[in-house]
Amino acid sequence: MKPARLSLSDVFRVGASGLRARPTRVILSALGIAIGIATMIAVIGISSSSREELLRQLDKLGTNLLTVSAGTTVFGEPAKLPVASVDMVSRIAPVTSASATGTVAATVRRTAHIDEAVTGGITVQAATASLLTTLEGSVAKGTWLNDATSRQPAVVLGARAAERLGITRTGVRVWMGGRWFTVIGILGPMPLAPEVERSALIGFPVAEEELGFDGHPTTIYERSDEAAVEAVRDVLPRTVNPENPSEVEVSRPSDALAAKAAAAGAFTNLLLGLGAVALLVGGVGVANTMVISVLERRKEIGLRRSLGATRGQVRVQFLSESLLLSALGGVAGAVLGALATIGYALSQNWPPVVPPWSIGGAVGATLVIGTVAGLYPAMRAARLSPTVALSTS
Repeated sequence: MKPARLSLSDVFRVGASGLRARPTRVILSALGIAIGIATMIAVIGISSSSREELLRQLDKLGTNLLTVSAGTTVFGEPAKLPVASVDMVSRIAPVTSASATGTVAATVRRTAHIDEAVTGGITVQAATASLLTTLEGSVAKGTWLNDATSRQPAVVLGARAAERLGITRTGVRVWMGGRWFTVIGILGPMPLAPEVERSALIGFPVAEEELGFDGHPTTIYERSDEAAVEAVRDVLPRTVNPENPSEVEVSRPSDALAAKAAAAGAFTNLLLGLGAVALLVGGVGVANTMVISVLERRKEIGLRRSLGATRGQVRVQFLSESLLLSALGGVAGAVLGALATIGYALSQNWPPVVPPWSIGGAVGATLVIGTVAGLYPAMRAARLSPTVALSTS
């Protein structure tokens, strides 16, 4: 006589009936799988959402901004950029805009009664009127410097500088270099120039007349055609300082954002490792549940064997229960991970991104975990002798 074969639907019903008999234990076991899968999907999803936001920022801000700063001389002393260097950069054919800032030896405080050592990390800088155009920045409140206000005791605060000074409106006065300056504007965020966000900006003329500024720019910002960025980068040192091009340093601010994304990627790998550990712990929980299930259901196994069930059918029954248990945790984890990604991304004003391959990987991981966790319990159940199993009290 040939034993009857179990169809796929029969295997599913038999496996599901075993899980329905122990709902509490099933939920607790599936929870371990769910936590591991949810962690991995959330980590991948949040990282992908952050990367998408970064790409959007780069597309919006552009990658054609270069900065020029003074390096050091051959004797190791701080170098200076020539006074006319901004005009020289503007003469490069592909350059569409050039501007500069220069560090001023002064501090900015709300009143003269505050100690000069308390700077709040704010730098006083002279700025050309074209700076805002070059950086493609915006004024949150008030107005930007022009030819007239650049000669007057007027100051524009970066977003961070205004926050640290506790200034939320224009028209108030701040103490700089031994005299009062009136705040005429507050800038919006500038991701490509965080040093400007932490600065109090005044015009070059008033900086030279009132604060002893020597007129040498500290940083030059320039934008050029996208296709000519590398070519411009190569000629900038010789253009800015023909006599000592080695004393000129050129950088690309957008590269810093890309490096930030790479560093975030390394941290993501660490979190993925933690998710994998949680998933492994969940797999051990499933295996433990299945082993206990075999011990508790010896009479059931013996009865099935005595009624004609083969060892292979018993193995399939317990293996299907393990797979269904893992799949339950995997589906719950995938849903939780996706919801966590969407919720966090929306709270940060990021575009929510859940890569399809992460969902597919989660399903594959649960099937592997279910198979591995169920193999030993299934083989143990299949090896039970019907007479021994039925005689167990």
